[in-house]
Amino acid sequence: MKKILALALAASLLAGAALAQTTLTLGLFEPLNEHVELVLPQFNALHPDVTVEIRTLGFGDHHDLLVTNLATGSGAADVVAIEIGYIARFVAEGGLRDLSEAPFEADRFADDFVDYAWAQGRTADGRQIAMPTDIAPGTLYYRRDHLEASGWTIDQVIESMDSFLDYGRELLGHGVFLVADAGSIAEGLIRSNVPAGDGIYFAADGTPQLNSERFLEAARIAQIVREEGMDAQIGAWSNEWYEAFRQGTTAVEISGAWLGGHLQTWMAPETSGLWGASNTPGEMLVSWGGSFYGIPTQTDEAKLDAAWDLVLFLTTNPEIQLKAFRTINAFPAMPVTYDDPMFEEELEFLAGQQARMLWADIANRIPGVATFPGDMIAEEIFGSAMGEILNEGRDVQAALDEAQMLIQRRIRR
Repeated sequence: MKKILALALAASLLAGAALAQTTLTLGLFEPLNEHVELVLPQFNALHPDVTVEIRTLGFGDHHDLLVTNLATGSGAADVVAIEIGYIARFVAEGGLRDLSEAPFEADRFADDFVDYAWAQGRTADGRQIAMPTDIAPGTLYYRRDHLEASGWTIDQVIESMDSFLDYGRELLGHGVFLVADAGSIAEGLIRSNVPAGDGIYFAADGTPQLNSERFLEAARIAQIVREEGMDAQIGAWSNEWYEAFRQGTTAVEISGAWLGGHLQTWMAPETSGLWGASNTPGEMLVSWGGSFYGIPTQTDEAKLDAAWDLVLFLTTNPEIQLKAFRTINAFPAMPVTYDDPMFEEELEFLAGQQARMLWADIANRIPGVATFPGDMIAEEIFGSAMGEILNEGRDVQAALDEAQMLIQRRIRR
């Protein structure tokens, strides 16, 4: 009888253990899945009571579906990856939990990340809606062969925006464009030198800034580049863009540090050794991408502890961030990782340059910029204005005054 009771108790305990198992869904976009699949066994070892089911889509499809899922209040994974370009939308429309509140208390991790990445996942009213995992310090990629042929040094090129433009004029004599698209220069300029407490498009008090001096200067410089024929008028992520890198028809590209990995692995691997990386012209300190993890408000309350454990594993563990850097070239958001020996490695694709040390220095100096609910609307309106300025020759002041008026109308609705 005692044996029967013991067996019954054991069976009951096993059943209870089975009931305690939590299954989480994790929504990712490529190539984050490559990294997560590699490190998931470590999470499983730490949390044997949690099973993680990965859902992976391409970048656009993932975010389009997530927008729909959060808007309708159903269908989202328990934990979701979010690219920085979509953070402002979720600030405006909601759908993600405030990780500053209990039971998460995320603010205790603020000092573990570079300032600007933490600020990007935070709303103007102090809600932390996402935790950073990787970042993209802005850098200037340049073709060493064009630089050598011109007789310039990279320090001369980046000394100021004026010297950068003079270099572009020099390149025209060699039959080479300075950049693929003049708009990328304006994009970098509006994202740099943002006053403390302000966002990219809004002042700290919420006033739009689309016709401020920062925007006017950015648009005027981009217009000079276009009018003088210094850009190839090629949009990013097009076949023409990739071909320009392969053929060397453009001399520089202002982008995130991630571009080097793309050039090396699939965009233009045959150009190994022809590239270098440097600070941006005139010391533009700018973020050019980054990934975050958040927890939708629709995630079951019973799963919140497990979901938070997964977010912490993917974002606050230096070892995991370094593995992501090694696997998919995702630059770590945690400064403590920058002391790792891999940052001193010479990069063959960049002719032996220790470029990771440069990017770490840039990342530590980029100031935090607040995220505002109207950022995506403002970005759209500014983009339209720049299209008129660059493609139709519209007056900069007139175009940006109209943009300012449009955003003021939109945010009043």
